[in-house]
Amino acid sequence: MAADVRVRVPASSANLGPGFDCFAAALGLFLELEVSEAAGFELVTDLDVRRDRSNLAVLAFERVRPASRYRFELRSQIPLSGGLGSSAAAVVAGLLAARALAGGNGADGELLKLATELEGHPDNVAAALLGGITVCADGEAHRLEAPAALEALLVVPERAVRTQRARAVLPATVPLADAVYNTAHGALLMLGLASGDLELIGRGLRDRLHQPYRAHLYPRSAELLEHAASLGALGATVSGAGPTVLVWVTRDAGTAVAAALRERTEGWARVLAAPFGVRGAEVL
Repeated sequence: MAADVRVRVPASSANLGPGFDCFAAALGLFLELEVSEAAGFELVTDLDVRRDRSNLAVLAFERVRPASRYRFELRSQIPLSGGLGSSAAAVVAGLLAARALAGGNGADGELLKLATELEGHPDNVAAALLGGITVCADGEAHRLEAPAALEALLVVPERAVRTQRARAVLPATVPLADAVYNTAHGALLMLGLASGDLELIGRGLRDRLHQPYRAHLYPRSAELLEHAASLGALGATVSGAGPTVLVWVTRDAGTAVAAALRERTEGWARVLAAPFGVRGAEVL
């Protein structure tokens, strides 16, 4: 049985346009959690998060084993608000660390189930656990690799929007035509990702189920969805509940698009490069 452990978990972007609550992608920003034996509970971090046993990583850890004799050290590159899976990463990190200390390793269906229970939905935790692009259905998660030519840029606004508020504005029902539209575009997106067809990926990023209803919460982010292609991108999607925007670009166009985005968002957001194609949660 290990005496200490360090785990690393990637950020994630959920929905990916048409795949509300079922598509997600792991991105190259990381949370690290180091857990070591100690005389009593301690949580050390520079992050603006709870430092007692109500911390998400510790709560997740205690679903597997008590935290009373462990020291937790938490570091993260993932913005704490904005729709980049910071809470999912913390949950996965706590579960994976506890599993490793108990002598287990790796991600499996039981770990996904526990993480989904704690997070409330499977998309972010699936991408954080498995890496790559994930599709969640029927309690399972399936992974595929992002095409090598595809890159991701993030526009992270300074002003956050609470996830609960973004959820509250969604309607209980939607028009049949919009449901059909999303089914078609979700299929196009997955076909494009599986085949490496960048034109299909760009066409498949459109959504009518959640992004239009949330646009008034972050109008500048919503405007980027409309203009991303004119800046040289394949397209753009709201990351999770927002307001961060995931901008999909080809590797050749990434530098130019990033420069255009920085000019367009100066004063209200920062632009980060966060590649697709990263590994999922792992014990280091």
